[in-house]
Amino acid sequence: MPVLPHLAQPGLPQCVSIIAPCRNERAHIDAFCDSVLAQQLPAGWQMEVLVADGDSDDGTRERLQERAAQDARLGLVDNPGRIVSSGLNACLAQVHGEVIVRMDIHTTFAPDYVAECIAALASSGADNVGGPWVARGDTPMSCAIAAAFQSRWVVGGARSRDAAYEGEVDTVYLGCWPRATLARTGGFDETLVRNQDDEHNLRLRLGRGRVWQSPRIRSWYVPRGTLGHLFRQQFQYGYWRPFVMRKHGQTGSLRQLIPMIFVVVCAISVLAWNWFHAPLALLLAAYAAYLAAVSVQAARQAAGVGQGGFAALCWRLPAVIAAYHLGYGLGSWRGLWDLMHGRRVSGASAIITR
Repeated sequence: MPVLPHLAQPGLPQCVSIIAPCRNERAHIDAFCDSVLAQQLPAGWQMEVLVADGDSDDGTRERLQERAAQDARLGLVDNPGRIVSSGLNACLAQVHGEVIVRMDIHTTFAPDYVAECIAALASSGADNVGGPWVARGDTPMSCAIAAAFQSRWVVGGARSRDAAYEGEVDTVYLGCWPRATLARTGGFDETLVRNQDDEHNLRLRLGRGRVWQSPRIRSWYVPRGTLGHLFRQQFQYGYWRPFVMRKHGQTGSLRQLIPMIFVVVCAISVLAWNWFHAPLALLLAAYAAYLAAVSVQAARQAAGVGQGGFAALCWRLPAVIAAYHLGYGLGSWRGLWDLMHGRRVSGASAIITR
């Protein structure tokens, strides 16, 4: 069962509460605080910012304490669970706002991000709103990872990656909720180290709630910077997918099953090569052609918005796309295996680091 936070009683009229989990983010915490405290709120609104620190040991906690002493809007919350879901719930137990906005330490937010969230809640009447999940790299490899991240042919046409789409979606990046929604739906499932956002949105929709995406809610996510980090991230996303499926008896989207099928096909290709050499060779050739075509498409799209040069993206993208597929697919099968045998990675041993 999900953790049901005790939402504190509202204290300020027209108050928005911003919540963010973090751990060992000393290099980024000042930029985040500067960005969030500079948000331009609608007239008459006030803001509180709660950051849940998961036992940081790199100076993050001390710096947050210094910043909180300088600005009363900023508060530090303990997160002994050290994972994202427990940090979010720790914040929810202390919020005072009628509107609750989740933010991320490694994401850059437009100055009107919070204001547009509030406007989207009012205009759509949805239970959760957010903007498109837009990635921007800051190194050659992270630019390639961002290019694959934004390609519909890599992520299965997910509307959350479409920067121009407005309307109902299955899930949305980060999120913004009326207080009443979280009081009704509950907080984030602390048994999930990853995919807690998708599970929360699935639970909301199963309860007849609506999730809405607005292109006017703008932010830019900085993706992983190496193939190794990307593979581990996708493996963890895949690992926790079967646990969400078991909890609700369904997957959030059929596209999330495709990497599992891909891994099975790859395994058969290796094990049965001597028996089915010709058809499997054709299958591998087809995947190579897919990688080439999608790499060119993604590189052209990314280079058009200033994310690296076309040629530099093209030669990195095949490996990046394969890491997305293999990481998620292998992680999903490992999660399913552990689920069938009554095991799971513990929250303490699966803390996400960059």
